[in-house]
Amino acid sequence: MPKRAQRFVVHEHQATRLHYDFRLEIGGVLTSWAVPKGPSMNSADKRLAVMVPDHPVEYIDFEGIIPAGQYGAGPVVVWDHGTYEMPEGGSPEAGVKAGKLAFVLHGKKLKGGFALARFAAGKTGKEWLLMKKKDEHADPSWALKTELTPRRLKALAERTPPCDTS
Repeated sequence: MPKRAQRFVVHEHQATRLHYDFRLEIGGVLTSWAVPKGPSMNSADKRLAVMVPDHPVEYIDFEGIIPAGQYGAGPVVVWDHGTYEMPEGGSPEAGVKAGKLAFVLHGKKLKGGFALARFAAGKTGKEWLLMKKKDEHADPSWALKTELTPRRLKALAERTPPCDTS
């Protein structure tokens, strides 16, 4: 039986501050990093990526407004999604454990080689860098564009049930 492609998602999340949650499906969960400036297709950019707790894989398609008073309160939309592969056939679990993970993304916005590398001297051990590899998909003029437009926010508010405060 062929192995199912491993999935990834990037959630744009307006919590306390706007950030992007980069998530790789690894071992039945979404291994996750908060990327304050968002991912980049420019290979000259190195983005801080702070490892956060794993999320259930069912969260991969989540869009909505997390109610006030809950962790991560604010709107969340899928900014990009697709599949990924390990180019050298390595295991993503081993890469995370080693603090160095190289992968190829097949998304709508993010394509080609990327790497995540943990800071050796990070204060908490959760600080990583997300980097685009130099390949045919790298774009030095690339600019991040939000999906949290007023129209999208209105649609989210209309379909998200209000929080029960009773």
